This record gives sequence, C-alpha cells and structure tokens, in this order.
Amino acid sequence: MTASTHTPAPDTGPARIGPNAIIRVAEALRAQLGDAVTAEVFRSAGVEHYLQTMPGQMVDEREVIALHQRLRPALGAAQARAVSREAGVRTCDYLLANRIPRPAQFVLRLLPPGLASRILLRSIGGHSWTFAGSSHFRAESGYPVRLSFTNCPLCRGTTAAEPVCDYYAATFEHLYRTLVSRRATVVETACQATGAPACVFEIRWKR
Repeated sequence: MTASTHTPAPDTGPARIGPNAIIRVAEALRAQLGDAVTAEVFRSAGVEHYLQTMPGQMVDEREVIALHQRLRPALGAAQARAVSREAGVRTCDYLLANRIPRPAQFVLRLLPPGLASRILLRSIGGHSWTFAGSSHFRAESGYPVRLSFTNCPLCRGTTAAEPVCDYYAATFEHLYRTLVSRRATVVETACQATGAPACVFEIRWKR
C-alpha cells in the first residue's frame, strides 16, 4: 500500500480552492431548480457576485465553504445531495475535457484496474492543492482505496446525522468509473459533520 498526502502550506493568507467548486454548483442548481433558486442560494451564501462573472482562477476557500454549507438548509438534504452530486460529475467532466491529457486517459482505460488506480491516485495526490484547501488530504492505494480529508472544507462547522460531502464523492466516483472501472463506487464512510475525526471515502470495484 502506498499513500500520498497534502499538508496545507504555512499561513500566508486564506487557502484557495479551484473555481469548479463554485462554477459547477451554479450549473447544477440552474439545471435542477432554475435561475431564481440559484440566485437565492448564492445570495444567502454571500457569493452572488459570481453569478455575474464566474471565477477564472482559484478562489478563497471560505467562499466555497459558505456556498456548499448553504445547500442543505436552503434546499433540504435530498435536493442538496442531488445538486452536490451533479456538480461533482460536472467537475469531473471538466477535468476529463480540459485537465487530463487524452493519451493518459486512453492508457489508463487499457490497464488493469489496480494498476490504473495507483497511477490515478498519484495524479490526484499531486493535484490535491487545487481542491483540498486548508485541509489535510491523504490518499491510500490498495483495496479499497481510501481518501481522507482532515478539516474538510465541504462540511467544516456543519453538524449532520449522515455524511454530507457528496460533491467530493461524486467527483471521485465519476473519475474512477471513467478511467479505472465502470463498476467503481465511492462511499463516504466517515464524515466530520457526524463527529468523525476526518471525512473518509472508500473506492471499490468488482474484481
């Protein structure tokens, strides 16, 4: 088993997260609930300015936290989950279209799932600075694959009876189903919102 980690840099200002965490939520909200609800959710999260001009670079993680944390109280648990999961799938589609080279995708699909997973995990770990913010991210290969966030930005300060980090779960699941195994599943087995020390995701596929 191998592991890669992301440890936040020393405090040099607000941590930052890639803009997909905002852009794709807006797209999912509009697709599922329309412009009016989208505007209200963004307004209540204090990020309504992004509806005029979507961000083109990394954003303050506090804006991402505010937006994702508004979904459940604004929409209810079931609808928030649906929006978060669609936003995660849209984020993965963006990465596949714009960030992961086509030749690399082709090679990964040809490899046995275990080997493809190890290679993909190295890439995820190497780019975790784009999505982990000030959290401590850890990726462990093996079976099942385990990904964890300590001080996870999606549920920081949230209390819930069930795991709530559906955006991350859907992003990783769609990525694995596309590049490793069409039968891959990602389950959040622990969540800081429920009192766990970290948010943990387990990735499995039928072998």
